Amino acid sequence: MKPPPTSPAPAGPDSGITEVRYSLPDLLNEVRQERNAPAFAMEKLDQVEIAKLFKKRPRRAKPGK
Repeated sequence: MKPPPTSPAPAGPDSGITEVRYSLPDLLNEVRQERNAPAFAMEKLDQVEIAKLFKKRPRRAKPGK
């Protein structure tokens, strides 16, 4: 991610926390690029395969009982 275009402003005295602002169009553009990346498509595929592993299967009766 790109560094913020504005300098951070202190949130409160002695808090050590600073506020960071990002450009919404830049963030949306970055998300759009990541969604079109091959790695994102592979991640979606992995989610489907993982869901298949945890899908409930009907129990089968053991032979001989």
